[in-house]
Amino acid sequence: MASSEETTEAGLPGIGRRLIGMLYEFILLIGVVAAAVVVPNLILALASGIVLPRPALRVYVFLVLAAYFLWQWRGGRQTLAMRTWKLRITSRSGGAPTLSQLALRYVLAWPSIALLGIGILWALVDRDRQFLHDRLAGTRIIFSTP
Repeated sequence: MASSEETTEAGLPGIGRRLIGMLYEFILLIGVVAAAVVVPNLILALASGIVLPRPALRVYVFLVLAAYFLWQWRGGRQTLAMRTWKLRITSRSGGAPTLSQLALRYVLAWPSIALLGIGILWALVDRDRQFLHDRLAGTRIIFSTP
C-alpha cells in the first residue's frame, strides 16, 4: 500500500509522484528529441547546407513529441516514465481514453506547463487533484496495476 503522501483521498497517485514522473519524462525526452530531431537536422545541415527555420523546427518538435506521446499513451496507456513510477492514463470513467482525448491532453499540456505551470498548480485546488489538462481532456492519471 502506498503511503498517504503518495496517494490522494480517492486512491489516486499524489501530486508529488506525478511531478517526479514528469521530471523523469523530461529527462527521457532529451533522448527522443536528440534521436528524432537533432541528429536528422544535423545530418541535413551537414549534407546539404539546409537549416530548418526556427518556426518549422518548433512545429517539427511539436509533431515528433505528439507522435511519441500518442503512440505510448494509446498502446499501453503509459510512457516509460509512467511505467517506472507505476502510473497509467485512463478516461474519467476508468476505461481507455479515446485518441481525441489523448490528442487534446497533449495539446493542452503545453500551455498548462508553459504558462508558469498554472495547469499543474491547478491540481492543488482540483477536487481529485488532477492537472488542468487532464480535467479538460477528460483523462486522469491512476496507479497502474501489475
